[in-house]
Amino acid sequence: MPKIFCTPQFLNKEFASNERSEGLKQLSIYGELVDEPAVLEANHAEDIVASVASSSLYTDEFYEKADQLRIVARWGVGFDQVNVKAATQHGVIITVTPVHMDTVAEYTIGQWMATLKRVYTLNRLSHSGDFSIIRTYEAQGSTLGLYGCGRIGQHVCERARNLLGEKGTLLVYDTRPDIDEICGKYNAESVSSPEELFCRSDTVSLHVSGDDPIVHYDLLSQMQPHASLINPSRGNLVVDSDVHKAICEEKLYYYVVDDPVDGPRSIHKNHPRIICTNHNAGISVESTIRLDQTSINQVIDVLEHRQPDFVLNPDVLKHPRVKEWLSN
Repeated sequence: MPKIFCTPQFLNKEFASNERSEGLKQLSIYGELVDEPAVLEANHAEDIVASVASSSLYTDEFYEKADQLRIVARWGVGFDQVNVKAATQHGVIITVTPVHMDTVAEYTIGQWMATLKRVYTLNRLSHSGDFSIIRTYEAQGSTLGLYGCGRIGQHVCERARNLLGEKGTLLVYDTRPDIDEICGKYNAESVSSPEELFCRSDTVSLHVSGDDPIVHYDLLSQMQPHASLINPSRGNLVVDSDVHKAICEEKLYYYVVDDPVDGPRSIHKNHPRIICTNHNAGISVESTIRLDQTSINQVIDVLEHRQPDFVLNPDVLKHPRVKEWLSN
């Protein structure tokens, strides 16, 4: 019998829904639903026709043996672990589910407000018995800087513009060729360098893909002491030792990162002005339903010989194996 791997996300009872139950019921028509292993190797390949993937590692050996596999549908947008090169070589479609971008944008706006209003500091003071009134700041009239202005960044622009008011400034640093057009749409100003962005902004928010660090101590040193850095993208974009040092030296006030306090971020444990959240920026009750439905529908589309939405490796559509079942 055909088998379909299912992400462990489907087992999280916090996000159980009628939509998820119905989607899995529909998916089970096409094969036996089995739990996705943490590492997919050759011995996992037999009878697998599709996978709704989490962050599991997909090896070359798995793709070589998985001769019935048509699609790996990522529940989310990260794709580092699914081995796109091998998938394309062996005629397997990779999809992503970019349907939680507005959720990340709302997280960004929420953290922007929380840092301006010094919510984390006020909470800590109050619980420790210190009922001081401290300095806080308004969004209107301030300067918000976005490092990166793709889909999520533009959702942030849309929400932030009214909060900034007529006197507020929306700065954007992005090297994409259409950045001037995007800035015109949101009454934003494009800057020519990250240094200018960090120097001028009261808050900087990162909206960049990739794993290579782009924020080092010298860039953090350009910030104003009252300013904050929000990182809803990837923890690795910021050098943790550098941002820890910069905050301890009062180069900036808060650092918010959507990563847990482990691994390289263990250095931040118990720091009162470094806020770590557990990869939760894009996760809400509503976005989870969209992620479930989109990934399940992608698998069903492929098994019904249709091209799915959000194909990550479009070159695979030319693969003889894919052309054979798409043309049926």
